[in-house]
Amino acid sequence: MNPLKVLIVEDEAIISTSLSAMMKRLGHQVIGRTRDRKEAIRIAKELDPEIILMDIKMPNMNGIEAAKEILSIKQIPIIILTAYNQPDFIEKVNSMGALYYLIKPITEKALMTFIRLAISRFKEIRELKKEVCDLKEALRTRKLIEQAKGLIMEREGLTETRAFKKIQKQSRDSNIPMVKIAESIIIASRILI
Repeated sequence: MNPLKVLIVEDEAIISTSLSAMMKRLGHQVIGRTRDRKEAIRIAKELDPEIILMDIKMPNMNGIEAAKEILSIKQIPIIILTAYNQPDFIEKVNSMGALYYLIKPITEKALMTFIRLAISRFKEIRELKKEVCDLKEALRTRKLIEQAKGLIMEREGLTETRAFKKIQKQSRDSNIPMVKIAESIIIASRILI
């Protein structure tokens, strides 16, 4: 695994120091350590960590809420750290998008395993989201082309194949994507009405 930039958000100094030492021994770079929610959000924005270790319970701060705020700004793997093994905490962690939930005391071996799993799962989720976006865009494109094709068929009395070829030729001749040609046909038909 390549070295990662790590942010540690933990209110207990001893645990924060221990986590920092473990991360360094595992070959990662700790770019920030804080016990403050606002500071954690600022560091996440400015220093661009590649993974966050976040305590769930801290004075004047809820790790789940801080993680939600960070995830609303930037998608990043977050491992929630806690001394509590309660189902309601696990449900909250799962629902907010943090990738793993690690129970204290934390060993170096467990930390190494969970970091690898979190990074791997995060990459899978990111790839799935990209696929979904690509599929949505392909569907949008197809709908627009179908609509434009229908307008040409109606307006010019062409067959479906000829209407499609007309859009295709116009796209090729003008070096503009077919979807842009379709959009302009649809807009022009609205103006004419």
